[in-house]
Amino acid sequence: LTMAERLSKKALQIILSGKVKEDAAVAVKFYSNGCHYCHSLKDAYEDLADEFDEEVFFYAFNVEDYPEIESILNFRGVPTICFMKTGSNPRIRLMSEPEEPNDDTWYDVSDIRKFIDEQRRKSQ
Repeated sequence: LTMAERLSKKALQIILSGKVKEDAAVAVKFYSNGCHYCHSLKDAYEDLADEFDEEVFFYAFNVEDYPEIESILNFRGVPTICFMKTGSNPRIRLMSEPEEPNDDTWYDVSDIRKFIDEQRRKSQ
């Protein structure tokens, strides 16, 4: 079982700054402890980490560790799913808000899978 590792503020800043020279595909779930959607999404997100095993690194980041991240990346609220491509030409893409949010997890897992797959293919 692949766990979506928790990302530290410093590690996130390094990724965002473009200082990671290796080309890698990274998915980040931004969450907060008080968000019931975030907790409900945890197992499905970790299942996706298993699915994309070697192709995409999956992380989770608690916005309470770095409240400014919402304005830096221009999103409001959690959960928010982000795809980042590291390397010499870093890219950051935020998943769109769902038109019809899932009552339990906000995002449908199939939509997250599709988003990550599309972004991964675009960045190859």
